[in-house]
Amino acid sequence: MGWFHKLFLTFTVLFLVFPTIIIFVGSLTDSSVIEFPPKEITLKWYPIAFSSEWFLKGLINSLIAAGFCTLLSIPVGILTSYGLLRYRIRARNVIQVYLLLPFTVPLVVQGISLLFVYARTGLVGNILGVGFALMEINLPFMIWSVTSSVNAMDPNLENAAKSLGAEEIQTFFYVTIPALMPGILSGSLLMFILGLNEFVTSLILVTLDIATLPVLLYTQIKTVISPTAAAVSIIYSLIAVAAVFFLDKMIGLKNYLR
Repeated sequence: MGWFHKLFLTFTVLFLVFPTIIIFVGSLTDSSVIEFPPKEITLKWYPIAFSSEWFLKGLINSLIAAGFCTLLSIPVGILTSYGLLRYRIRARNVIQVYLLLPFTVPLVVQGISLLFVYARTGLVGNILGVGFALMEINLPFMIWSVTSSVNAMDPNLENAAKSLGAEEIQTFFYVTIPALMPGILSGSLLMFILGLNEFVTSLILVTLDIATLPVLLYTQIKTVISPTAAAVSIIYSLIAVAAVFFLDKMIGLKNYLR
């Protein structure tokens, strides 16, 4: 890697991280309003953030919605990706284009459409309904991730299992699923993080009782950006980083994603 590529990579990383650094420094101010640079440095806003009812409530709602979104996306993503590539399905191209519609329809339009559906089905005010909406708008990421693993999988693995007497369902669970694990893991992690940070659709669908943390953060900063909100933003970012770190420690992402 030449010096230009290193310089460009360093600049890109700094450009992406710089806003987070600004918020972190702002959360260290001793004043009740964010000052940059802070006149005095303190960590008192972090215990206050952890003890804030709105933070704990929003965090729990966000984790439930993102977790439900991820759980729903795993079987849908696996079956869709595998079925479209391994079986002869009529109108395959039409189905693939349909599955990409969440990228072409604005999030506001999707949110309003789901709101009308939820109002008729009684799902307004249900946090699992929010999780389903997050799955619906982010599903293409899961499908693309698993599709890459399906394309990379050697079909001879399945043929060998069947030739040894394994039924199709046994082959799917004991051969296919482990072979697709890199795409499943990366797609699941991506779905969880996207669901954790989704704002536009959540803003339309949530009520006061099931408001997610991004929505509550928005309501907190509409009038003034307090150090508590800045501290919550940093904590929220660390949760996403911790999710990647612990997943790596538990299952070894390097072994699956190389």
